[in-house]
Amino acid sequence: MTDRDTGPGGHGPSGASVRRWRRHLANERAEAAVYRDLAGRRTGEEREILLALAEAETRHEQHWLSLLGDNEGKPRRGDLRTRLIGFLARRFGSVFVLALAQRRESLSPYESDADATNAMAADEQIHEEVVRGLAKRGRNRLSGTFRAAVFGANDGLVSNLSLVVGMSASGVSQRVVLLAGLAGLLAGALSMGAGEYISVQSQRELLEASAPDPKTRDVLQHLNVDANELALVYRAGGMTADEASERAKDVLKSLTPGPHADDGRGDADEHEAIGTGLGAALSSFCFFASGAVMPVIPFALGLEGTVAIITAAVIVGFALLATGATVGLLTGGRPLVSAVRQLAIGFGAATVTYLLGLIFGTAGV
Repeated sequence: MTDRDTGPGGHGPSGASVRRWRRHLANERAEAAVYRDLAGRRTGEEREILLALAEAETRHEQHWLSLLGDNEGKPRRGDLRTRLIGFLARRFGSVFVLALAQRRESLSPYESDADATNAMAADEQIHEEVVRGLAKRGRNRLSGTFRAAVFGANDGLVSNLSLVVGMSASGVSQRVVLLAGLAGLLAGALSMGAGEYISVQSQRELLEASAPDPKTRDVLQHLNVDANELALVYRAGGMTADEASERAKDVLKSLTPGPHADDGRGDADEHEAIGTGLGAALSSFCFFASGAVMPVIPFALGLEGTVAIITAAVIVGFALLATGATVGLLTGGRPLVSAVRQLAIGFGAATVTYLLGLIFGTAGV
């Protein structure tokens, strides 16, 4: 028995049930609107998928309307999270919105709600996977440059905060701390940019070395059908001898272009996920510099000692929370957990260098 059976006098739904159904109704309407807004910024298959999700949310809406009957009342707004997603969807329609929508679907209350059907709970679970698939495309396009940007900003924040608080704790002058911070900013940004370029470019070159030569496709029609050396290509790719032989026969029979017609897209996806060396280098340089400049600001403004250290820590703390939350949003995880983790790691490193600065300053090193 659910609480909808325990209304006043034992008749009709209880007030708690009505309020809960109205909340579900408002959220379903808001989620359908989010998917329609996102669809308005897409074309082709992605648009069709998003409109299908909106239609599914409309079916759920009808379920709550049927339960409410005359108790529907005035239209309500969805919860804060859903309204935020809707706001972003109307203005951006980016991968971040899809990541938020994925997170929202994962928090569906229908599994534990006795008034939601099993089909509705299953729908929400599937919706999470559908949105995850849509978001994956954007994540693949973004991940290489985004990785360099996040790592660059985080490294700049943590390394330069550690540098300036350690120097300041040792007792050197404000001018020396400022110069050390600026030197750390420039050296770190150049190092990060160069390192990212080499890393990404090397990875792309490794992928290119493993990719099939397009010219191979042009010689298929000249292969000796009896010898069928095309089968060796498939065996080298991991197929058994029988599987490779059958596949090669099919390819030669139909003259399908190339032994890698099936996996060409996979190579493109891998390159897309890695990004370009130049893009990663520029992102890493700029974001490291933008992060590294923050702990230097108090010293550039003339602050000294404990006041400067606390001010730098506060500025960097907010920045670490922001970068951590951004990572959490993009990955579909919990932004608060990611933000706190980032903050704890950054402050942990800064605390160690601060203590070392005190020790070296006291020892007169």
